[in-house]
Amino acid sequence: MPQQFIKQYLDEAEQIIKNFDVESIDNLINLLAEARNKSGRVFVLGIGGSAANASHMVNDLRKITGLEAYTPVDNVSELTARTNDHGFESVFSSWLETSKLKPEDVIFILSVGGGHAEKKVSVNLIEAISFAKQVGAKVVGIVGPKGGHTAETADVCVIIPEGHPERITPHSESFQAVIWHLVVSDPRLKAAQTKWESMAK
Repeated sequence: MPQQFIKQYLDEAEQIIKNFDVESIDNLINLLAEARNKSGRVFVLGIGGSAANASHMVNDLRKITGLEAYTPVDNVSELTARTNDHGFESVFSSWLETSKLKPEDVIFILSVGGGHAEKKVSVNLIEAISFAKQVGAKVVGIVGPKGGHTAETADVCVIIPEGHPERITPHSESFQAVIWHLVVSDPRLKAAQTKWESMAK
């Protein structure tokens, strides 16, 4: 059947939603609310598709929740200059150092694999987490089912359940968006009405 794959993909998405750890999402919302109360900033880090998600997420954090949020991937000139001069592995940690990361701040990792030092995957995320730990900033993340370094070291990590072993990346990057939209919509964080909902009223 031509539609078999479509149905299977959507069934996988349904199973992922059913298997989320609600407590970890709740803890993430509480941590971000606490950061806002302390005038902490949120720095969202991601690579590839997660980088695009990071840019979108920063918009929502700033506009909907009133959190002061940034992502280094919004400035391609600085990102490529740091990569060219010092290497890709330190690109996020050096950016955070220049941003004077402090204990009240949060770094927010969006990643499919969460980083893996031995396999040398997403090492720039690992170095960013290490720097955050050094200064006492909180580390949170939304990552795929493998979890990786982010899941092992973060203060709060939402792990996206596996829908199918051959589709970890598309499901992970898709559900990053589902979860952060949930987070910014939660009454504990939502501070501004979204456009279409305000027009409906």
